[in-house]
Amino acid sequence: MLDLTSNAVDLTRAICDIPSVSGDEGHLADLIEEAVRALPHLEVIRDGDTVIARTNLGRARRVAIAGHIDTVPINGNVPTRTVDIDGEEFIWGRGTVDMKAGVAVQLTLAADLVAPKADITWIWYDHEEVAAALNALTRIAATRADLLAADFAILGEPSNGQVEGGCNGHMRAIIRTHGVRSHSARSWIGENAIHKAAPILERLAAYTAREVPVDGLVYREGLNAVRITGGVAGNVIPDLCEVEVNYRFAPSRSGAEAEEHVREVFEGFEVEVIDMAEGARPGLDDPLAQEFVAAVGGTAQPKYGWTDVARFSALGIPAVNYGPGDPQLAHHDEERVAVAQIRDVERGLRAWLT
Repeated sequence: MLDLTSNAVDLTRAICDIPSVSGDEGHLADLIEEAVRALPHLEVIRDGDTVIARTNLGRARRVAIAGHIDTVPINGNVPTRTVDIDGEEFIWGRGTVDMKAGVAVQLTLAADLVAPKADITWIWYDHEEVAAALNALTRIAATRADLLAADFAILGEPSNGQVEGGCNGHMRAIIRTHGVRSHSARSWIGENAIHKAAPILERLAAYTAREVPVDGLVYREGLNAVRITGGVAGNVIPDLCEVEVNYRFAPSRSGAEAEEHVREVFEGFEVEVIDMAEGARPGLDDPLAQEFVAAVGGTAQPKYGWTDVARFSALGIPAVNYGPGDPQLAHHDEERVAVAQIRDVERGLRAWLT
């Protein structure tokens, strides 16, 4: 059994030592369900390998606090161990950063907070580290959106113990040029598709990324080439070239507006959007969000990457990222979380919720 009366640091090690690579979360989900069903102040719902536990105290506001329980594959970094780096204590191992330390904090508080100032829906969900179609929040939003209903949401993704509001949107598109194949010894007979791609790169090189204020945070956009493919053989003039571009756009823009912008930038070229994820406004103008930032301390920062806060935003729920761990160490073979950050995040959440 998971001992929810232990501290969040010990609980971090306990759940990190239970392998739960995406698709194999069942055992950990069973243990979490068993532990929270023993708490009389929580209503517990199991949906696949997602465990939802919520208070029903009739409070004026409801907060959703979520964390995924799956990890990327293990690579010799389980079981966990404690390490000392320059006098600071860390827990080392797969999942410590992304994001079982955040889940451990949530489980500790779920057990402790019998009468929080707002009703809380705790969500520990599966399949975050794989395709979006498999993500449990996608499934639940489509089949039981009422389980996600809240006035404000917190996702325990690693944020170095600081509030990171919302997230940028994400889009990938293929910009294509076409030509005519010919033997390279008679290149004038053909049309070189790779040469035709030069204006695409010129437009990207000249592009100035916007800095966009949204709800008090400034999001920096980016439009970049991330892959170029083309060519047939060493003696053939290529008839096709594809430049894949990645667009990170501020949450003030919808996905449709982002696509329109990319098509404007590459006017005259064939453009195919191959991937799209809407951003999420931080909603920091909401009184509940302002109370949260004040309670946990520090200054809210924008989240430049994409996280599942966007799924809450799509439901009209303002959301922020707040969890222990350095995002740069997520998925790293040297993944490790500072013990001090685990304790700080627990203190911050506890102060706000009580």
